[in-house]
Amino acid sequence: MQNFSKMLSITALAASLAVGMTPNAFAAPKTDFKVAWSIYVGWMPWGYAADNGIVKKWADKYGLTIEVTQFNDYVESMNQYTAGAFDAVTLTNMDGLSIPAAGGVDTTAVIVGDFSNGNDAVILKDKASLADVKGQNVNLVEFSVSHYLLARALESLKLTEQDVKVINTSDADIVGAYKTKDVSAVVTWNPLVATILEDPTARKVFDSSQIPGEIIDLMVANTDVLKDNPNFGKALAGIWYETAALMTADTDEGKAAREAMGSASGTDLKGFEAQIAATKLFDKPADAVAFTASPSLPKTMDLVRNFLFEKGLLGSGAASADVIGIEMPDGKVLGDSGNVKLRFTETYMKAAADGSL
Repeated sequence: MQNFSKMLSITALAASLAVGMTPNAFAAPKTDFKVAWSIYVGWMPWGYAADNGIVKKWADKYGLTIEVTQFNDYVESMNQYTAGAFDAVTLTNMDGLSIPAAGGVDTTAVIVGDFSNGNDAVILKDKASLADVKGQNVNLVEFSVSHYLLARALESLKLTEQDVKVINTSDADIVGAYKTKDVSAVVTWNPLVATILEDPTARKVFDSSQIPGEIIDLMVANTDVLKDNPNFGKALAGIWYETAALMTADTDEGKAAREAMGSASGTDLKGFEAQIAATKLFDKPADAVAFTASPSLPKTMDLVRNFLFEKGLLGSGAASADVIGIEMPDGKVLGDSGNVKLRFTETYMKAAADGSL
């Protein structure tokens, strides 16, 4: 199974903006919920939990039915969530702001699951220094987290995107592109990074471990749905932390879970564990709470929103990066406090930490 990209699409953005023009459906207490997820190392627990009774266990505890659906197209999963077909979805902090939030759908991060800590990388051919990227064509998925990683890498050299030329390349094509003589620089994510680095010419010169905590993987839910159905948030937290604990356990059961998740994501146990090693996984709720409440999160979201604004991805009418409000756990808002559409909360992670789920 292909590991589909954490990527952004102008078409998807336009679709989400169109959806955002319609009033939100009235959210009310209910018992049936739909969750969407797509293939990525930090999101594999959701599929495993659905297949092994953990989702049903926590749904039953709260008298709910939770249907978990895997998408082979990450952008489509976000589009479906934005359109109201799903109550929750896995996505990155950047995509949560640029697609559902920019599309007018008030969205809350229920679980901060992990951040990329080396899974995303800048790779040069026969060059060992990041400085050698200057003047090169760089192949990557445009407007994706790879594009963001490149911008941050260039910033570390006091360079800008004007110093390189970005070549938009599908994640499905980037490994093949690297093998051609015309391609000398790529930015991508695992397992594609691992595959490219098998080539003796490939040199990793910058990766997401050098911007820790900036590419964040989340489980988000519609804020109105969550407000009217807090047990849904509690169930999601219960599912995540039970499965994450199993995923990281040094036991036969833990190994079997990692093997199953690796197989489902198109790799083997060794490959999957290598991806876990390049991921800061928040398998313990107290660690997730500490990260979410830290002063680094507002700084990260400020970097992200400014990147998206510079790329024109907060809407064609956006006058500044302040157009969308981003609420932090302490209630402080980045941007327009009258238009808050992305929220970070500790509520459900704290409930898991203190045993009150």
